[in-house]
Amino acid sequence: MIQTGQDMASCTYLTRAQEYALAVTIAVVTANAYYIHPIIGEVARSFGIGEGEIGIVPALNQLALALGILLLLPLGDRYSNRGLCLIFVSAQTICLLGMVLAANLAVFTAASTLLGFFTIAPYLIPAFASKRVAPERLGQVTALLTAGVIFGILVARMGAGIISEHAEWPIVYVCALVLMAGVTLFLPVAMRSDPAARKQPATSYAGLVRSVFSLAASHPDMRLSALIQGLNFAMFTASWLALALHLTSRELGYGTDSVGYLAGIAAISIITTPRLGRWADRVGARHARVAAALIQFAGTTLFYPLGSSIAGLVVPLVLVNIVGPTIDVTGRMTFLALAPEIRTRLTTFYIVVMFVGGAIGSALGTFVYDVGGWAGTCAMLLAMSGTVVSLSVLAERKWRRTAREWRPRRDSNARPSD
Repeated sequence: MIQTGQDMASCTYLTRAQEYALAVTIAVVTANAYYIHPIIGEVARSFGIGEGEIGIVPALNQLALALGILLLLPLGDRYSNRGLCLIFVSAQTICLLGMVLAANLAVFTAASTLLGFFTIAPYLIPAFASKRVAPERLGQVTALLTAGVIFGILVARMGAGIISEHAEWPIVYVCALVLMAGVTLFLPVAMRSDPAARKQPATSYAGLVRSVFSLAASHPDMRLSALIQGLNFAMFTASWLALALHLTSRELGYGTDSVGYLAGIAAISIITTPRLGRWADRVGARHARVAAALIQFAGTTLFYPLGSSIAGLVVPLVLVNIVGPTIDVTGRMTFLALAPEIRTRLTTFYIVVMFVGGAIGSALGTFVYDVGGWAGTCAMLLAMSGTVVSLSVLAERKWRRTAREWRPRRDSNARPSD
């Protein structure tokens, strides 16, 4: 069901300043999961474990994030998004304090896992914003918020790589704690009061969570979008974790700061993603996703032949970073135009699948590199990218077929009143 004019008239649109403030909030909160990417080798050596084993830390963080989204994000359809975000961001700040004070791997991993569980704000905010933007700007605003995610990842990877090269790696998480404390104080200003939020006392919490799966069952197009993004995100986490190990290996011998500088390539996505979001508004989400997936596949084929130096890796990383976020944006567009009262729960299913994919990618990224080196990693990434292309084409064809079947029925129903 498309959001009606009456629905939109009942709420006030966000100002541009509020849209950008929400994007900044998302950036800071999102960054917490990605500080470990460039320093994962340093963390492994510090705790005395192997490269294949350290992948469990980001993997558990991603799995906990998926579980937290499943259990906590549906509350966004029942309670004030603003109030929920304040609670979850405060909990994240406490978890970061635990990571800073951790004296051993077990405590560090437990705090990181809980941090992932409470990382809900970046996924409540887009659903909140989608109810407060004009329908014709949905792609643009979704892309802006996605650019916030990209910026957070960029700052996390660049900052962590540079800081750990010149100081001990735990200082990275001290800086993260300071940023999160600032966001905790800033969020009440960045996120306006939510007068349009309505409680649903007739629905129990268990029923609310169960409804995530019933809604997913009745929206096959959304399920396919979720699967595509799950694979897309698995590629992302696997590639950057393996890349950090590859560049800091004995063969290449780069420092963690080099990994951070290379991560700066993601800055191009901050510029291109909002523009590609506007393009997707014009050409259609599914068509745009196919194009983005094909470009991503082309970039992925270049990882192995150009992977012997940082200079060579710039080319495939630019291509992948331009279109990777667009696959996510277009996936969300396929269901964020549906009825406002179900968007948070549809987003829940989509994000859960996405982070299950991220957890799998985190585990595979370090394991496959440990077993098969850079060549094995590139083969895995190519297989994942090819599957993303195939599923994107399938989704577009299914949508076109559904549209063709629906149009004659609509026309025939319209004839009597003409």
